Amino acid sequence: MTDASYDLIVVGGGPAGLAAAAEAASTGLSVCLVDERPTFGGQIFKQPGPGFRVTEPAAVGREYVRGRALIAAAERAGARLLPRTSAVAIRGTTLVLVEDGEPARTVEAGRLLLASGAHDRPVVFPGWTLPGVLTAGGAQTLVKTQRVLPGKRIVFAGSGPLALAFPAQLRGYGANVELVLEAGPAPGPRDVLRLLAAARGNVPLLRDAVAYRTRLLRDRVPLRYRRIVVRAEGEGRVEEVVHASVDTAWRPLAGTEERVAADTLCVGYGFFPSVELLRLAGCDFVYDEDLGGPIVVRDEWLRTTTPDVSAAGDGTGVAGSYVAIDEGRLAALGAALDLGTLAPEAAAARAAPLRRRLARKEAFRRALRRMHAVGPGIYELATPATVVCRCEEVTAGALDAASEGTDDVNVVKSLTRAGMGLCQGRNCQRQIAATLALRHGGSIARLPVATARPPVRPVPIGAVADASLEDGGFFTVEG
Repeated sequence: MTDASYDLIVVGGGPAGLAAAAEAASTGLSVCLVDERPTFGGQIFKQPGPGFRVTEPAAVGREYVRGRALIAAAERAGARLLPRTSAVAIRGTTLVLVEDGEPARTVEAGRLLLASGAHDRPVVFPGWTLPGVLTAGGAQTLVKTQRVLPGKRIVFAGSGPLALAFPAQLRGYGANVELVLEAGPAPGPRDVLRLLAAARGNVPLLRDAVAYRTRLLRDRVPLRYRRIVVRAEGEGRVEEVVHASVDTAWRPLAGTEERVAADTLCVGYGFFPSVELLRLAGCDFVYDEDLGGPIVVRDEWLRTTTPDVSAAGDGTGVAGSYVAIDEGRLAALGAALDLGTLAPEAAAARAAPLRRRLARKEAFRRALRRMHAVGPGIYELATPATVVCRCEEVTAGALDAASEGTDDVNVVKSLTRAGMGLCQGRNCQRQIAATLALRHGGSIARLPVATARPPVRPVPIGAVADASLEDGGFFTVEG
């Protein structure tokens, strides 16, 4: 028995999910949008937390304003928005939802649209567990939702557009950014020509990049290319960051190490799609490291290979907020087409401008690819004593020993408990797979993946327990 039913349930309240909810509701579908966070907007459009009141939206930043516009559009269209609600299991078009402090409940949908977004790519190196070392997403949470700067002497290490954007944004908030390290190469003449050739429809992105670079130049923040963080050192917290030049595979070059004093190291080497629900739904995947790894297979309306399940946004391959918004709208139109609230001609007409913009964004991404291609050296920085699985405190040496006779992540998980902790493998699973690939040869893409199991998010056992069962006093505290 289900607690509610909708024509379309959207999982994920970021750019893709919000845009999808508004578009789908505008066609007459009953829509429910769920997100585990207390506010909608996702990572890029993250809104201030509960208790904050914004009186001057422009002062908070453009991302806040764009996020508010998407939230307002979904609300005006009549979609039901449920924050603090996690989708923890899926079977067909039935979802199990857990709201903070409430028992699990099931909801039914005519179709599901999974727009679960992405999370920071964890990079394992000696000292990555020190206080003061945090991901770009963690730093963004401090700045955007709590209005707190992450530190007084900040080093940013990463790659891709984020390596320009986030340090410049931190400078705009008044943060002292000492150094920016970009693992990829500096743009050359051919890169500039490729970008100019792909400029149609992407001028705002080019304008943003120029503005970010100008900000760093104006504030005299050093930006050094082809360099990667190799370790963080300090007593009780990070005090120094050690970085080195790298080759085209992002492997450090001997004799190039340098040190810089810092109390904060922000790490931003891209993102991983959040694919747990997609795996649980039985969708097919391909692999592309530059897009974040496992990429769900979709058709022209963004339907997956699982019947009645669509997917959109960074959870299907990390391509940024502009792509996520248009993908959310396209997937919503596909759902409306399948459910009969849009005729094929109307759906095609509304989809046409979205498809044109997406094609132009894809051309732009390809023009950037040489500069931001992820090198395998990112997975080779750990020493045997480096903790890889933070939840279970499993070291790289222990993982290497466990992988001697197997190339199966699930076997290594059973032998070491790596991936069984609170993060459920989000921080360590790819590093484990890379360890197996390095030891046995081949690529990560060819290895078996960890078995998907519900719940895909940690929840209190009381939320999913059967309330009709009696414990016989074994688990009841008396007195």
